[in-house]
Amino acid sequence: MSDQRLLFEIIDALEEQGLGRDEYQLQRVIDVEALEQLVDSTSPHTELEIQFSVGEFCVVVTPSDVAVVKTS
Repeated sequence: MSDQRLLFEIIDALEEQGLGRDEYQLQRVIDVEALEQLVDSTSPHTELEIQFSVGEFCVVVTPSDVAVVKTS
């Protein structure tokens, strides 16, 4: 997964929940390049799940998916 692809997946998932791009600064929340390196470093059998908050949303990143869940 390229860091641009992961970045766009995160942005798209946030927008699907109704959060506009002007409502957050993702670079202040997470280093997408470091996240990408971590995800890419796992083997196919590794169960990796990374969670972080963006406002009232929890972003969950796995090697195969990005999901956003409203926390409140």
